[in-house]
Order: sequence, then structure tokens, then C-alpha cells
Amino acid sequence: MVKISSYSLVLMAACASSASAFVQHKGASPSFYSALHQSSTTADTATAETTEAPATTSGSTLTLSMASPKREKILREPALWEYNFGLQDHQIPLPHGLVERVSAPEKYEITEEQIQTLERDGVVHIKGVFDAEWVDYLRKATGEQVKEPHFWAFAGTASKLYDYIQRNVWQTNKAFANFYYHSAMGHVLAQCGRTDEIRVSTDLLMVNPNKGFKWHQDNQNGPITWEDGIRFWITMDETPAEYGAPVYLKGSHNNDCVDEQAVFVDIDMNGLEEYKDKIAEFRTMPGDMLIWHPKTIHKVDGPSDGIWTTYRRVLGGTVAKGGTKYCDKTGSGGVLSDLGRHGLEDGDKLQSPFFPIVYPRFDNNEAENRDEGKVGRSPKDIVGKIGGLAGKASGDKFFSFFKVLGSR
Repeated sequence: MVKISSYSLVLMAACASSASAFVQHKGASPSFYSALHQSSTTADTATAETTEAPATTSGSTLTLSMASPKREKILREPALWEYNFGLQDHQIPLPHGLVERVSAPEKYEITEEQIQTLERDGVVHIKGVFDAEWVDYLRKATGEQVKEPHFWAFAGTASKLYDYIQRNVWQTNKAFANFYYHSAMGHVLAQCGRTDEIRVSTDLLMVNPNKGFKWHQDNQNGPITWEDGIRFWITMDETPAEYGAPVYLKGSHNNDCVDEQAVFVDIDMNGLEEYKDKIAEFRTMPGDMLIWHPKTIHKVDGPSDGIWTTYRRVLGGTVAKGGTKYCDKTGSGGVLSDLGRHGLEDGDKLQSPFFPIVYPRFDNNEAENRDEGKVGRSPKDIVGKIGGLAGKASGDKFFSFFKVLGSR
């Protein structure tokens, strides 16, 4: 048996293809995703183990066959040959009669109290931002994506972080790009950041986080600083009552003791005393948004056995406020969310099709660049940026990323 390290998987996935050489391939097995685009409360599809138990009736002893469910994952890991390369467009119509690349993005007003909650606590839960039509749209897009897994999901999925996880899914899947261009997401985040412009810095499509993640902060925010970024989650499913609810330490974005390169956080460390007991737990529902500061410490606990028998689908990521400058993170773990050949240099204004504007309105030229396959990862930059980790002390801190996994 050949064992490949997680770091090797990243390099393998990174170097295998480029946006300019995309070729569409379809080969996924239908059984891989079942009815992923349907309800989040899919029943346990487990096989039954039969046991026998005695029962007494009218003085007689009967043997009854009792079926106890065996927990099985609702998704299986795709085989290597099932991964796809290239741009993917599953022709999913936008809701509300919106016209692709024509209609202005929708708006959704939030309150000053909600904005102040984010600023004070470092996190805010905004319920019901997206209605049933938008939730159905995202579920369908996710279902098609998992049915035809993209190669850029290989490293994360193979590492068992999630049942399926893909960074910068908007670059390869048109449905998610259209969601950013036309939904109210940008308007909500602009209000939260008190800014007149929102650009997508990086995003993640996440399905079922296995055993979850221990206490951590987010440092995969793209090439921007802490203060220029806003983290977001858009949930497509009801959070199970027993596990899966995100938990945050209120106010912890104000801490000055956790190293900016760290991912895993020991909440008993010196300097976090005032935050570690200020717990905020959110049981999100379909269409909700969770929004937080990138430094806010948080965790998600999955099922103890790592088996999700229902779906927990989330579209999340980091956006950049207006006026953000490009921050070159080459040589640090943060570079993994900035692997495109965009030509920006440290200190440049963050203005590029690689970081598309979504509020106040998408840019047609940026959208065309995406549609033509000009926006994506570059093997040359990948090798240079990731390779820079090898000889740096920050490489040790980068590997703390793998500590966020729950114990196995």
C-alpha cells in the first residue's frame, strides 16, 4: 500500500491541470450523490442488521425479528476516475425570474442591531436571507457538483476533511458564480462591513464535515488582511439537534495572543481567559447566513463516528471590503487560497476577475473572463507559492491546519 501525505495530495491536485487547459469530462457514478439536491432530512439509508428477541403473548414465547439500523454515510468518496476537469455548467435556471448576467443582484435589508452584534461579538446569525427557491437552487447546484466531482476537490475530499469540499467552486461551476452575481449575498455582506463594495476573495463548497473541526481561526481568507475580510456561511439544510451546530467564542476576534498563522487554537492558552466561556451556538436552518470576523475562534462538532446520515451542505468563504489591497502570502499557509496567476503584486488594489465584484453589481468583463476559462489556478504559481513553504518556519504553522480535524 502506498501512503500519500496530505501535503503531497495538495501538490498533486495543484499541479495536475490549469484553467487554460480545461477539458470537460463526465464520468461520475449516479450512486455517488443519490438525491443530493433534494431535502436535507433524507432518511437513514442504512442496511438493517437482524437480531432476535423473545416476546411473550398468551403464555407463548415468540421469536421476533428486530431490525436495527447500521449507520452508513449518505455520500461515498468518489473514485479517482470519477473526477472532472474544466468548466461546468449544469444549466440551472435562476429563481425569481432573474436573467443570467442581465438582472441586477437582489437586496436584503438587515438591521443596525445585527451589524453591531457582528462588530461586538465577532459573529452574527441572520435568519431566512434566502427563500425556498434560492435554497432549492443551491441544493441543485451542489447535487450536480457532487455528482460530477471536480478535480480541485480531490485533495480536500481525499484527506477526509469533508465528504465533499471544493475551494473556489465559483471559478469552475457557473451556477455558484451566478449565485454571487444575482443573489442578495453581496448586499447583506456590504451592510455588515459598512462598505460600498464587496468582492469574493475565496469560497468553499462544503458537504458534511465528518467528525468536525476543533477550536480554530480561519486563515484561508485569500490574499487580504484580517480586517479587510468578512467570513460567511450560507446553509442549505437544517442543523441536526445532536451535532453540527457551529460554536463561537464571542468577542474573540479582539484577542491579541493567537498567532495569525495558527489554525488550531488552545482556548485555555494565556490571553483567552475573557473569551473562552462566552459561548454562542447557532443551529442554522436552510437559507440562513452566519457571518463572522476571520479571527473569531470557533468549532463544529460532527457525529462521534464521523458518519453523516443526512446532508449538511454549506456554501461559505471570505469576501473583501471596498478599498482592500492585495496581500501576498507566499511562504505562508494562507497562500492556499490564492493560487491563481492574476498578476497582482503586494499592495496593489484588489481589482481582478480572480476576485470578482458582486456588490453593488457584478462586472460583465470579469464574468466573461470566468466563462472563457481565463480565471483559475496556475500550475506555475502553485509550484512557486506552495513550494515556498518547504524551507520556511511558517511551514510548521501551516501544518497546524491538519490539527483542526477531530480525533480519529
